[in-house]
Amino acid sequence: MGVEIERKFLVRTTAMLENQPGLALHQGYLSHTPETTVRVRIQGEQAWLTVKGRNDGARRAEFEYAVPVADARDMLALCPAGRIEKTRYRLPAGEHVWEVDVFHGDNEGLIVAEIELRHEDDAFERPPWLGQEVTGDPRYYNSQLSQTPYRDWAAGP
Repeated sequence: MGVEIERKFLVRTTAMLENQPGLALHQGYLSHTPETTVRVRIQGEQAWLTVKGRNDGARRAEFEYAVPVADARDMLALCPAGRIEKTRYRLPAGEHVWEVDVFHGDNEGLIVAEIELRHEDDAFERPPWLGQEVTGDPRYYNSQLSQTPYRDWAAGP
């Protein structure tokens, strides 16, 4: 079984993204339940269908399959909830690579950094631009952001 171990943090500044190449991502959710999400994602000229299980802290089951971009576009049209639009930057730090997502559209203003680990207790370098950890906070799951966008709750009550 595929397993993803990922920690997620807010980002304090975007200064480190200047002059960095980013990739546009477009994704939607064919299914979204607490137990399972089924995501379709297009990134440039590549596309994937991803099935993820329930989060258990920083760990969850993950299965990812390449699909033709034309099929992914058709699947995105089938997604019942909102779409996620973001630009992803990959920043090396020590022996890991941070993926920094700058969200657009309904999630404009949200910037999240994720790091994938081999083990939940792996040590990793914390860059100075790293903010509060939000691992395990369902509001920051992309599947949740597709249903309840950041703009709807960021300002608070």
